[in-house]
Amino acid sequence: MYELSGSVETGPSGLEVLQIGPSVSLFLLFDHRVFVNRSLTLENIKCYGFDMDYTLAIYKSPDYESMGFELIRDRMVSIGYPHELLRYTYDPTFPTRGLVIDTTYGNLLKVDSNGNILVCSHGFRFLNGDDIQNYYPNKFIQRDDTDRFYILNTLFNMSETYLYACLVDFFTRCSRYTNLLKGYQHGDLFMSYRSMFQDVRDAMDFIHDTGSLKERTIKNLEKYVVSDPNLAVLLTRIKEVAKVFLATNSDYTYTEVIMKYLLESNTGSPKRSWRSFFDLVVVDTRKPLFFADGTVLRQVDTESFGFGTYTGDLQHGTVYSGGSSDIICDLLGVKGKDILYVGDHIFGDILKSKKRQGWKTFLVVPELTKELNVWEEKKNLFEELKRLDIFLAEIYKHLDSGSRECPDITAIQTRIKVLTYRMDMSYGQMGSLLRSGSRQTLFASQLMRYADLYSSTCINLLHYPFNYLFMAPPVLVSHLPPRSNTCTEKESMRAGEREDSAEIF
Repeated sequence: MYELSGSVETGPSGLEVLQIGPSVSLFLLFDHRVFVNRSLTLENIKCYGFDMDYTLAIYKSPDYESMGFELIRDRMVSIGYPHELLRYTYDPTFPTRGLVIDTTYGNLLKVDSNGNILVCSHGFRFLNGDDIQNYYPNKFIQRDDTDRFYILNTLFNMSETYLYACLVDFFTRCSRYTNLLKGYQHGDLFMSYRSMFQDVRDAMDFIHDTGSLKERTIKNLEKYVVSDPNLAVLLTRIKEVAKVFLATNSDYTYTEVIMKYLLESNTGSPKRSWRSFFDLVVVDTRKPLFFADGTVLRQVDTESFGFGTYTGDLQHGTVYSGGSSDIICDLLGVKGKDILYVGDHIFGDILKSKKRQGWKTFLVVPELTKELNVWEEKKNLFEELKRLDIFLAEIYKHLDSGSRECPDITAIQTRIKVLTYRMDMSYGQMGSLLRSGSRQTLFASQLMRYADLYSSTCINLLHYPFNYLFMAPPVLVSHLPPRSNTCTEKESMRAGEREDSAEIF
């Protein structure tokens, strides 16, 4: 990660970046920043696209995840799981995005871009090196085995991640059940980890398909949805220089309620319809299918909520259902390279729009503010890790292949492990979203490969002019000397070593 210089800068929005000192919060420095992996000129962007859930509509954590957890927990009990599960409540310190569920052995895994295991838990019990080797002899998984390994990519997955851990924890400790390698036995009943996982997935689908999650959200918008008046300001300014569209998997009824809350309650008088902020609104997009063949484009009757196939020219203020990214380009008269698409889903929003359409991408990572704050608070630990690394280099500096000397580095290795553990625990029980010690997580590698820009919120675009050049730092081969350890408004926070990573899907 690039360190910050000690000078005072004035950003493009007039925000002063103060000299770093022990009393200065990283929140002040990074709260308004957009980070860059690949250089991008906003002046070349002719169209901005937005997802809704966790992008324009940021759900309040941990209240929203806790509500989702309770709904799927109650659903699991209603289909026959033990009532003792009702004792579990959501703990936001445990799950993080990007974890992998091993549906064969019931483990939660945190892996790097190549499938090497960084952290492994069975329920709430974290396994040590020997225990991990019992399951995975090489401490490695074939992460492209999607029949066995399920990757938890979105913030919507947080609730089911924690519920699955609760199930494993309960059945492991319950004396009525016999623990087997691939599940639990109770009399003639065998319950595999795979079937438990499928039940959790089905319960999650149930609360989405029946609308129970949305109903609870709508009934208490102030509790679950962040309302920021700057969102209306951002969309208004963008619309003055480019076209704007909304493409969401949510249905029109829910989209109408959420967008009214976000845009019409903060625009003052006279009241302005939320649809007027967009040149095009598309609901029920079924991403990632939307970025491939898509579905039939239908016009939504916003009064009766009826649908009809639509083949004419774009009509301003019209709402559509379905369609595809190709149709979006045709209706708006833009090409893939002209579009900057903003979303929160590393696979459904960012990877597919980048690989299949060539759109420019902006990943919203709400967890980023916490990640950076913890990094600043614990940077002394990272500094010590760097010192130990230099010390190790000094030990081996004068040794070569002819040397018979074997330095004892056991104490250094132990200290490195302790420091890495302390850093990880500062983020939560599963550690950082982006790294484990000095090693980059799978989520971080995907972020760096497919997101051109990323930030904690899309509203941070307000702090940059629409002709701004986001300049990425050069990617250096390992043998080349490092660049200056500074970070300006045009530079990216690196989430670990830069390395290429294979697509996981």
